[in-house]
Amino acid sequence: MKLIILDRDGVINQDSDAYIKSLEEWIPIPGSIDAIARLSKAGWTVAVATNQSGVGRGYYSEATLQSMHERLRALVAGQGGKVDLIRYCPHSPEVGCDCRKPAPGLFHQIAQGLHADLAGVPTVGDSLRDLQAGIAVGCSPFLVRTGKGQSTQHKALPEGTLIFDNLAAVADHLLEA
Repeated sequence: MKLIILDRDGVINQDSDAYIKSLEEWIPIPGSIDAIARLSKAGWTVAVATNQSGVGRGYYSEATLQSMHERLRALVAGQGGKVDLIRYCPHSPEVGCDCRKPAPGLFHQIAQGLHADLAGVPTVGDSLRDLQAGIAVGCSPFLVRTGKGQSTQHKALPEGTLIFDNLAAVADHLLEA
């Protein structure tokens, strides 16, 4: 199985320090939907691992979050692709759960859900915690400069991190390999 694990906010859709609280605020980054569809059509299994503490903080409901994920899936399907699995952490940081990145719980859920070994699996994020969660389970870190990626690229990144302008550039790289 060719598996890729994507962060959501800042990688697939625009991010906001005020949270993405409604379907109207969920706006895809140009090229991201096409990138997911291209990967899917080329035989990649696409999973999403996303912190959504806005649910735990009461900023939006799980139903609203599901509507955002339904929109993502519909847009990708409209281009002939598929998002195979979405796992999210609804907890606020104070809860101390094992699923909030940088903890690797979401990645364990994806591995179990897809019966997959995550060693060497590309994981794409725009923040250090996205990459740290993937590294903890043996994934290969890919940083995008969208979302928080511009500032993240100047931090001490995990060894071997590849940096790309956006998700479309990651897809180009993987599909050329």
